[in-house]
Amino acid sequence: MKDEIINLLKKEGKLSSKTIDEIKQVDIHDFSNIVKEIGKEKTEYINAEEISKDLNTRYIGKNLYVFKEVSSTNTVAKFLSTNGIDDGSVVISEKQTSARGRSGKAWESPLGGVWLSIILNPHVDHSKLPLITLATGVAVAKTLEKIGVENPEIKWPNDIMINGKKVCGILTEAVAKFNTIENVIIGVGIDANLDVDMFPEELQEGTTTLKEELGREGNENFLIKTFLEEFENISELFDHEGYEAILKEWRKRSYSIGKIVEVREPFNKNYDAYVLGISREGALVVEKIDGTLEKVISGECIIKN
Repeated sequence: MKDEIINLLKKEGKLSSKTIDEIKQVDIHDFSNIVKEIGKEKTEYINAEEISKDLNTRYIGKNLYVFKEVSSTNTVAKFLSTNGIDDGSVVISEKQTSARGRSGKAWESPLGGVWLSIILNPHVDHSKLPLITLATGVAVAKTLEKIGVENPEIKWPNDIMINGKKVCGILTEAVAKFNTIENVIIGVGIDANLDVDMFPEELQEGTTTLKEELGREGNENFLIKTFLEEFENISELFDHEGYEAILKEWRKRSYSIGKIVEVREPFNKNYDAYVLGISREGALVVEKIDGTLEKVISGECIIKN
């Protein structure tokens, strides 16, 4: 994280060469106010004022930090979360140079997408983290429905699909101290006003964009505003332990239930299974070929043709 924050400061011309030479002797957190200042500077494509205007939320997105380019909005959000920032603050970037997914793969996120991270202090234990990811998926799906997408689906645990192709990914990360969750960072990447051929060739077949699905470009600022409102609605359910209501909304939009999948869990052998449903804890419930039932807590489920 330190190198990424230093690179951001260098790119924005906020560090002299002397400061760079001496940076190892300086606590990187001393630069938190400068990072916040950069996030309040005017950007060309994402307009914080337009997002904030008539934003119907109580706390989500009331504090926006918008950057021209960062390595990853989750990285910047994690940094800011440990340096006195309001619950519900949002970090947005027009571009990302090293975005990350659940498997740790990095890729570039070009202009035209929605790349953001929400900083939450939800006061929950680790067992509830999968439900935060599922709740975020519901918020994204509801957002897409509002802008005209028909039948967006949620692929367990963190992808939003349109017509069987991925349009959005979610990455939830905990900031913990002494086994206590201090903050949760929820990264969301939506392929909005992009062309599929902008992606690496190996990703093009399974990827789509809102521009391609709707046949037109949309307003990224409106998309962000709508998502923040939907996210707060679903997060308030979460805060009041309305887990069943969240799971009901998730199940209605599930892309995974009823399909044969290849389960890839960390430190376990891959196996094929039939997806039966989702548990109260957010685990995927599957039936293996031998008839035994398993709860998949983490990993990937690859849909089999």
